[in-house]
Amino acid sequence: MMGCWMLNESVSVVLALSWLGVNLYLFIDTFRWYGEEESFFYTRVILGCCRGPWRRHLDKNLQFHKLVAYGIAINATIHTAAHLCNLERYHLSQSAEAAGLLAALSKLGDTTNESYINPIRTSHTNTTTELLSTIAGVTGLLISLALILIMTSSTEFIRQISYELFWYTHHMFIIFFISLSIHGAGRIVRGQTPESLLLHNVTFCRDHYAKWQAAAQCPVPQFSGKEPSAWKWVAGPVVLYACERVIRFWRFQQEVVITKVVSHPSGVLELHMKKRNFKMAPGQYVLLQCPSISSLEWHPFTLTSAPQEDFFSVHIRTAGDWTRALQKAFEAEGQAIKEPRSLPRLAVDGPFGAALTDVFHYPVSVCIAAGIGVTPFAALLKSIWYKSCESQTQLKLSKVYFYWICRDPSAFEWFADLLLSLETRMSEQGKTHLLSYHIFLTGWDENQAIHIALHWDENTDVITGLKQKTFYGRPNWNNEFRQIAYNHPSSSIGVFSCGPKALSKTIQRMCRVYSSADPRGVHFYYNKESF
Repeated sequence: MMGCWMLNESVSVVLALSWLGVNLYLFIDTFRWYGEEESFFYTRVILGCCRGPWRRHLDKNLQFHKLVAYGIAINATIHTAAHLCNLERYHLSQSAEAAGLLAALSKLGDTTNESYINPIRTSHTNTTTELLSTIAGVTGLLISLALILIMTSSTEFIRQISYELFWYTHHMFIIFFISLSIHGAGRIVRGQTPESLLLHNVTFCRDHYAKWQAAAQCPVPQFSGKEPSAWKWVAGPVVLYACERVIRFWRFQQEVVITKVVSHPSGVLELHMKKRNFKMAPGQYVLLQCPSISSLEWHPFTLTSAPQEDFFSVHIRTAGDWTRALQKAFEAEGQAIKEPRSLPRLAVDGPFGAALTDVFHYPVSVCIAAGIGVTPFAALLKSIWYKSCESQTQLKLSKVYFYWICRDPSAFEWFADLLLSLETRMSEQGKTHLLSYHIFLTGWDENQAIHIALHWDENTDVITGLKQKTFYGRPNWNNEFRQIAYNHPSSSIGVFSCGPKALSKTIQRMCRVYSSADPRGVHFYYNKESF
């Protein structure tokens, strides 16, 4: 029947799928055109398409992923505990003390032409052994072990010690999904068959279990296992994941040209790259793979170049086995830079993440970064500079306050180069008013303190080389927000924070405290950025 249907309808099915495929392609192509075409910018603004709430929530995919994982863990625990309780009840119903309907149901299946409902066949059966001899028991054990290993290796402590352990252990999801798909194949949970329900009236016969063999109106009930259905829930995500892997493989094949390699003394590797049809926005990130190090590992890095530049760049801090191997592969530890042809191959997937473009929607923006959280603001500050130099672009943004809090003086080095470049360009163009930056150092030793004190009177900062001197200690946010509110008494001020939760909570509270109750007064709008 199926073969005849396929022969008769195959042409119709192919035509229908082709038609749907063409329509899907046209929809995606048109959607992207409207999303990128400059003439529709204000249309997107009024319709809420410029990184509106839905895009902001897409940035929280990692939080959603964790929430789903916690949900799976809680429900898996409940599911396992319930099955263990059920097995114990099955076992007790086979004991000599069992009587009545419970005993009658447990004895079903002992004779011919009967099907069982109780998988524990005798009171002497070891429930653990019996469980591990079933498909449900073996796959359930594999699912539980995979889930435990995935979740324990995903803790921040493990990720910091060995990212590779986290990466490879996470791929046990393959075992998890395969086991989940066949978990119900053993049909350990059994119910009365539809045919038996027609002949055996449960409402009447449950009180006459002693006459099931003799009474015509109460034949012995027949049971069968429920058909497995977990594959229905697994199929959709697996298909989407497979599509994503195909797309990533296609992107992996695309050529990436490394145009520049810079090794910074602070252990930061700067890579400049080019890729055909690569388009980015400030705040986005890419996934990098170096096949000579690992053909499986992809690592996320925030882009530090501006969209207006003819390349895209990342700054990679040495913080683990993979990044150390990358430093060695590029021979960057000793400042040696190879010819592009002899450099290791890199694969790039992305960019991903919503753009950090809300900064341009306020007349005044405050950008606050802590530690490595400064990375997304590198691209943003460059983009602000380029936009301010474009004569055809009328910027709504007129002032940017930038704060960076960092513990290690050596971490300032690569970003200070960027700020020094911006400081020089703005001074030459007479636009020093556009950017006000404040760098705070929270960690130093006695020798550094003496060196700082000896060179305090110099025109440039002893650590960063900038005209703006570095502050020591943590910012007094009350004073900072009070001064900004005083400088811009009737403005809408966007506040963008990228750093630890404690800092985010503090900044969010400052925004509430220093926003005026008067609609005509100053208002701070808090935005937390992901990186």
